[in-house]
Amino acid sequence: MITLPPCLFRPACHVWEVCGIHNGQYPTVLMSDVSAEQRESGHAVVRFTARVAGLVQGVGFRDYVRTRGRRLGLVGSATNLPDGAVEVVAEGPEPACRDLLHLLMTGHTPGRTDRVEAVWQVAQSDLTDFRRK
Repeated sequence: MITLPPCLFRPACHVWEVCGIHNGQYPTVLMSDVSAEQRESGHAVVRFTARVAGLVQGVGFRDYVRTRGRRLGLVGSATNLPDGAVEVVAEGPEPACRDLLHLLMTGHTPGRTDRVEAVWQVAQSDLTDFRRK
């Protein structure tokens, strides 16, 4: 498995903090395990794990993520963490994963999103549905 460095995004200022990508650009998923043919056809299957901080527990955030993930044809989970954040794991076609991550970052979610940290990975194909945990 190849993991890219985490990218931190603060919705309030719309700036990537760690990966160095600015102006609304998203990190490119560059993984040797994803074939060039898959990338070119748009059929690369990827996974991201995101930690979403803010007022995201007790406000319907996990249900929102599950509903949006399913509509995008993704599998994964949305799990409350002890520190008040929510962990989102999503797997599926790269464009759909990017769309879900974008939704998490825009702040147009239940509650309030203050910070999103995302790590991209090669798909593990161990998920069968999008679940709220």
